[in-house]
Amino acid sequence: MKAGNEQRAGLLYGFGAYGMWGLVPLFWPLLMPAGAVEILAHRMTWSLAVVGLALLAVRRWGWIRELLRRPRKLGLTALAASVISVNWGLYIWSVNNGHVVESSLGYFINPLVSIAMGVLVLGERLRRVQWVAVGISFAAVLVLAVGYGRPPWISLVLACSFATYGLIKKKLNMGGLESLAAETAMLFLPALGYLLWLGAQGRSSFTSQGAGHALLLAATGLVTAIPLVFFGAAAIRVPLSTLGLLQYMAPVFQFGLGVLYFHEAMPPERWAGFSLVWAALALLTWDALRTARRSRARLEAVPAVAPAPAREPV
Repeated sequence: MKAGNEQRAGLLYGFGAYGMWGLVPLFWPLLMPAGAVEILAHRMTWSLAVVGLALLAVRRWGWIRELLRRPRKLGLTALAASVISVNWGLYIWSVNNGHVVESSLGYFINPLVSIAMGVLVLGERLRRVQWVAVGISFAAVLVLAVGYGRPPWISLVLACSFATYGLIKKKLNMGGLESLAAETAMLFLPALGYLLWLGAQGRSSFTSQGAGHALLLAATGLVTAIPLVFFGAAAIRVPLSTLGLLQYMAPVFQFGLGVLYFHEAMPPERWAGFSLVWAALALLTWDALRTARRSRARLEAVPAVAPAPAREPV
């Protein structure tokens, strides 16, 4: 009974996390006339404040000493902070400049880029279906490049930066709250310096657009931290395969908002490219579920080894 309640709670947390990430394109336009770099700087600054309060509440500080003692781990954390800042900044810019659909494509193809990185960086071997899915995704990029008249660079940079971030996080093996605190701490001083420079130049929207606008900019910390907390709560309660399926919620919501709410153009060649990506993802999902089912059946088929009976002394 308790396990069932935990799984239900995990699903709710997962729906909450990916639902918020899927609806976040509605939030960034509210922050205009602030530019993407100013919004990014506020996001970095206020995220540190939010995670700092969360760490005070749970009283987890021992990881800081361990991180400072390990230069390689510190370097990887700095690299993760740099990569995620590129991802965040480009995503904010793309949403506020009419590229919501193209940015959603980046998160659709992210699993495919992660698979490609697994082969190229980690030397992983792919099953035949995975090779087919990767091939279809390359064909999709070519179709979309023809449709856009250029490579879909926003999608590719978002997908590659987030996949790289995931690869670094895998090597770091830190908790979600701790890693976000470390990354935002490294970004805090440059972000705060940029905001102070904007204020000195009289170009800061934080001080010139009223209290409501300032509160919205401060809320970027909550918009960043709350989905991550929900995601962490889901990750420990539901199977990884379920979490993998839930991840498609965010780009589906983003795509829907781009087409139905922001009314971005979707000519036939873009529909064709997106359809190829969705076909590749359907293949990956089917293969993952089939592999998980076979592994489970194999484990269930192995009989439990009973301990040998104790021999009586002669």
